[in-house]
Amino acid sequence: MKAHTKETQATMTPKKALDFLAEGNQRFQDNLKAHRNLLEQVNDTSTGQFPFATILSCIDSRVSAELIFDQGLGDIFSIRIAGNFVNQDILGSMEFGCKLAGTKLVVVLGHTSCGAIKGACDNAKLGNLTAMLNNIKPAVNAVLEPKEASSRTSSNLDFVDNVAARNVTLTIERIRRESEVLTTMEENGEIMIVGAMYNINDGSVNFIN
Repeated sequence: MKAHTKETQATMTPKKALDFLAEGNQRFQDNLKAHRNLLEQVNDTSTGQFPFATILSCIDSRVSAELIFDQGLGDIFSIRIAGNFVNQDILGSMEFGCKLAGTKLVVVLGHTSCGAIKGACDNAKLGNLTAMLNNIKPAVNAVLEPKEASSRTSSNLDFVDNVAARNVTLTIERIRRESEVLTTMEENGEIMIVGAMYNINDGSVNFIN
């Protein structure tokens, strides 16, 4: 499989970009990676890059977007931060990826058993981590069940995963609220903004539209 070019990027639509990722994840689950000559892709992308998607994911070592979507060099912009939330810098990176570099899709990718989500559920305190986890607290508060405090901790994996999914949707809401550039592009049909949850147990990705 070749690296994307200006020409192939130009033929990409938001729906096609989403299909590319879904097909790549299916290959990943089936352990049937597309054949790529990565050194050839290094050479092909040395004078420019033409990715088709921008993916915001967690830093979790098990959740590499390039691997779980079976993509190569130059295919996606990968933004990673614990808890896959956005701030001004990340929004600016997304705007660069879409408006200036031509990607057609923004994906906010959460995952099951997320350590950052667990930390927010447990109200963890540790150096700069304390302030970082405050970005995830709205998702914790938005999941209303269970009500018992003893069940709203990292030991309740169903609760953790529900918070992780809610964090994805809240992050998308924040993107649309705080980035006029991306919202306008989405309204014009130039891009799609979608959420997704990766299951660390079976390698599957469930897209949330």
